[in-house]
Amino acid sequence: MKTIHQYYVYILASKIRGTLYIGMKNDLQRRVFEHKTGLKKGFTQKYGVGKLVYFETFQDVKMKVVLLIRLRLRSATSPNLKIK
Repeated sequence: MKTIHQYYVYILASKIRGTLYIGMKNDLQRRVFEHKTGLKKGFTQKYGVGKLVYFETFQDVKMKVVLLIRLRLRSATSPNLKIK
């Protein structure tokens, strides 16, 4: 029997109209905890990004990567990107 995996593409924010971080992981709960507590040194710790504002669940890893790339390209070209 084939194992079904869950993958997540997520967006974290520092505050309203603040810095965004777009990532992907297979354990969303653990990863958001790491971002919020600063366990992982890097971008999210430097800019105080820790509020989960959006996520999507995927079983197909290819679709997850496609969405991640599209979101990152859109945020790079749209400085006033609003997440609702």
